[in-house]
Amino acid sequence: MSSAKQKNDNFLILTGLSGSGKTVVSHFFEDMGYYRIDNLPAKLIPYLVDFWKTREVEIQKIVLVVDIREAGFLKDFPQALEKIKEVVTPKIIFLEARDEILIKRYSESRRPHPLKTKRSMLEKIALERERLAQIREMADEIIDTSDYTVAELRKKLTERYFRRRKHRLQVLVVSFGYKFGLPLESDLVLDTRFLPNPFYLENLKELTGRSQKVRGFVLESTETKEYLKKIFQMLEFLMPRFISEGKSNLTISIGCTGGKHRSVVVATEIYRWLKSRKFNVRIFHRDIYK
Repeated sequence: MSSAKQKNDNFLILTGLSGSGKTVVSHFFEDMGYYRIDNLPAKLIPYLVDFWKTREVEIQKIVLVVDIREAGFLKDFPQALEKIKEVVTPKIIFLEARDEILIKRYSESRRPHPLKTKRSMLEKIALERERLAQIREMADEIIDTSDYTVAELRKKLTERYFRRRKHRLQVLVVSFGYKFGLPLESDLVLDTRFLPNPFYLENLKELTGRSQKVRGFVLESTETKEYLKKIFQMLEFLMPRFISEGKSNLTISIGCTGGKHRSVVVATEIYRWLKSRKFNVRIFHRDIYK
């Protein structure tokens, strides 16, 4: 079988019952680097595939959400799939949930069911199941989301689709000065104001945490050594869990009074530790020259 015929993880089609979690799942894949397209008419799928294959735009991976909201979906989708199979065989993921869970979700969200009939919610769900039965049979993977929280569902998808791939967690390490305010995007904030302060030494005051003299002064402190040890232990515990949960961006902010000395040194050490463990990490010294 040629590679074009194999199920392509770079082109996912997400479908299933209304209220089963397609929005949550599609946004998860978007966070993991997929280009998300929602509710594209099924007749246009072959044109999308042609456009994607020509690489006229830099879109490497696509997650396409299609479902019963589109009037011609049930009739047009099998035909569209047949047309594109010589170019790409997408992976189809079908989401579903138990009736009582779907009813509860509709009650909580107060959103109407897409089937415009005068039937009860339970009858609408039953009708949608019946109409989607053929599409469900075409699926490569069926996921029942009934018993998953959003976090648990993201974890399941991470383990299923990204466990063997290089993780995509983007880490930003920021040094800052408390006198200028906390970085608003912070996920973790670490305080270094209790560490020995080079500001009070005349030969170090005008230097920054990038200077070897300042680095040596801060790092030779027993408090700094113990603090970094504890930080690295914490990150050793946290990082796999952030990845497992499906987190795509993490900002670690390290502060001192002015953002010029101690925070720069400690942020650099954290950056180097993460880099040595193959994380995709950047560093930004926000207030170093203020």
